[in-house]
Amino acid sequence: MKLLIFGATGGTGRQLVEQALGQGHAVTAFARNPARLDIKHANLSVAQGDVLDFASVVPAMQGQEAVLAVLGTPARKERTVRSEGTRNIVRAMEQVGVRRLISQSTVGIGDSQEMLPFRYKYILVPLLLRDAFAEHERQEHHIRQSQLEWTIVRPGALTNGNHTGVYQHGLDVTDRIKVKVSRADAADFILKQLPDETYVRRTPWVSY
Repeated sequence: MKLLIFGATGGTGRQLVEQALGQGHAVTAFARNPARLDIKHANLSVAQGDVLDFASVVPAMQGQEAVLAVLGTPARKERTVRSEGTRNIVRAMEQVGVRRLISQSTVGIGDSQEMLPFRYKYILVPLLLRDAFAEHERQEHHIRQSQLEWTIVRPGALTNGNHTGVYQHGLDVTDRIKVKVSRADAADFILKQLPDETYVRRTPWVSY
């Protein structure tokens, strides 16, 4: 497929780019600073732009078949990249006519809040991660309000572990997971949603 990846220079984004290329997809990596993406491949192109600038998002959307959005900023940094960036992505997709969106959020949003360990639920999120989680809530809201064929993937705490391809995923609230997953395996799960309609307009979690 022809894939447009937002957040391509981040940890999960780089994994998406590399794995998508390995699977034969034609990838366009959207990046504010293309120099940060030191991946070379015949099927890789780079679109320079700022996701907060709607005018730079629309041209990159032309000719794409699906969009993967793994936007992020440091958890304790008060920015609106996730929410406002996602709103621009959704608007551009609707304007151009691209239908499939897979976006990364996090375990702990919506009904998945019950899956958070005690220290996350009652200490880390209220005291340190409140703004970041509020951003995820706004991000998910923009996606849910759209008419796109969206999937919101909620990974556990992301690590730099190996690409194992072995993890759990689902919709039901459960405490039988470790609430963490490697960025490589999160990318693996995201890419597997492209041909699969199981989680269209749904919010699966993925974790070990």
